[in-house]
Amino acid sequence: MEFTAQQIADMLGGVIVGDPNITVNDVSKIEDGRPHTLTFFANAKYEHYVYSTKASVIIVNSDFNPSQPVNATMIKVANAYESLAKLLALYQQLQPQKVGIEQPSFISPDATVGKDVYIGAFAYIGDKAKVADGAKIYPQAYIGDGVTIGEGTVIYPGVKIYKGCKIGARCVLHAGVVIGADGFGFAPDKDGVYHKIEQVGIVVVEDDVEIGANTCVDRSTMGCTKIEHGVKLDDLIMVAHNVVIGHDTVIASQTGVAGSTKVGAHCVFGGQVGVAGHIEIADRTTIAAQSGIQGSVKKPGQTLFGSPAFDYKAFSRSFVVFKHLPELKKQIDDLVRQNESK
Repeated sequence: MEFTAQQIADMLGGVIVGDPNITVNDVSKIEDGRPHTLTFFANAKYEHYVYSTKASVIIVNSDFNPSQPVNATMIKVANAYESLAKLLALYQQLQPQKVGIEQPSFISPDATVGKDVYIGAFAYIGDKAKVADGAKIYPQAYIGDGVTIGEGTVIYPGVKIYKGCKIGARCVLHAGVVIGADGFGFAPDKDGVYHKIEQVGIVVVEDDVEIGANTCVDRSTMGCTKIEHGVKLDDLIMVAHNVVIGHDTVIASQTGVAGSTKVGAHCVFGGQVGVAGHIEIADRTTIAAQSGIQGSVKKPGQTLFGSPAFDYKAFSRSFVVFKHLPELKKQIDDLVRQNESK
């Protein structure tokens, strides 16, 4: 589809700087911009591309004042990144939507399937499962017995949802996600032989959650493992049994959260963060990449770094000293020898 810069500005409540009649029919990155595509600029380090891009329309923040001539038409908005997200969502909605039930697929006679649902070939819908209106179940997905899939939720190929788990509305589960595998629960006997502790709970994923490819969320021993509304999980994350992740928390790839830990709301975890079990992390905690959290974080709003992690600013000051430890040790050794020779 084709839009003019003016039409896009009207959608976003933006202000045109340049030709309002220029048209776009695709999007592109600012560094790879092509004629008749739309791009955006929100990060200062990319400013030089504003002056060289071949894209026809650029969404920019309203406070951006170019230092050189700009060939493209600019649309000034309050927040360029949010505006781009809004446009991309609209673009996605305009794409043809899959509807209907492909064959071969299996839907249990005891399952309930709503209106305007898509179920792809080789998908499996188990006994007493419920798939709400507008949900999309892509090929080779497994929806176990008693599973609930909320309205408008998208289950991509190869997702496995074990029995009894509940997925809310407007969620997105990417390829390879596993929801509800057994938690890692084993108890040794007197001879040191490990015996399985049966995991009889479920996983509850609330509304508007997105879970990246090959991420695993284990079912609880009892009760439920819970991912609260608005949480965004990246690819390759491990969420263990009985964990609770508070609403609107964002977690990057390769993070692991051990069993029975409670993560607060509006937290941000970088990649490869490791979180110990049976602890609590306060709301609005930010944890830098590759940090290790071994104890509870009780004060909200902190930024932590290191392993074991502590205040980010304190870590940065400590690291300056750490880099010079060999020289400092040599100086101390020299002082000790001088003192001993007196």
